[in-house]
Amino acid sequence: MASIRLENISVHFPVYDASARSLKKAIIASTTGGRIMTDVAERVRIQALSDFSLQVDHGERVALVGHNGAGKSTVLRVLNGIYEPVAGRVLVEGHTVPLFDMTLGMDPESSGYENILLRGMYLGFSHADIRERVKEIAEFAELGSFLDIPVKTYSTGMVARLAFAISTTIEPDILLIDEGIAAGDSAFLEKANRRLEDLIARTRILIFSSHNEALLQRWCSKAVLLENGRKISMGAVDDVLAEYHARLHG
Repeated sequence: MASIRLENISVHFPVYDASARSLKKAIIASTTGGRIMTDVAERVRIQALSDFSLQVDHGERVALVGHNGAGKSTVLRVLNGIYEPVAGRVLVEGHTVPLFDMTLGMDPESSGYENILLRGMYLGFSHADIRERVKEIAEFAELGSFLDIPVKTYSTGMVARLAFAISTTIEPDILLIDEGIAAGDSAFLEKANRRLEDLIARTRILIFSSHNEALLQRWCSKAVLLENGRKISMGAVDDVLAEYHARLHG
């Protein structure tokens, strides 16, 4: 059974060369992102998450709601093991698959086919498992003979097609989505949306961060409101969105 337990986690980031930053920039950062603080050595740090807790059980679909810099993306990256909290515990049962930074693990000097293997193994496939999926990925990406040449020759849309086709071939226990999914040109988008809908239906847990409220209401059963790295509330999606707008405008 898939499950998530985040217990009182905090995540801090150092700000290098902070002395060269203007006070104006620091003030702007403090109102749109995490809290600015200094440590005992007077080094500037951004507190991206502070004493954040979350419990998600098998079958739940959770929306992350908040302004830019509220901590939504940080939560997703903690769940995927990219960020290590400085305090608290992270307990994740099940295989997580991120639908963000989808080109991580890909090599622009290698061919499309080689990148299917590279990205697939980055996502946790064995070499044999990803080889079994090569044909299906190639057919979905619709890149034809371009898969035989280096990815550095691709357009941005072609890279997005390939990365999306690879990342959505797996059936995850926990699916992590950050904002919109870049999947290439408009002609490809409808097919990509159908594939994404099917993937969401099959996943055990969905954690979805977005400003698209229609998608949050469509895909999620509950929501968490974050503000400056802290959890403000958790509840039904419509209730949390209403609270978010009230705080945003009041």
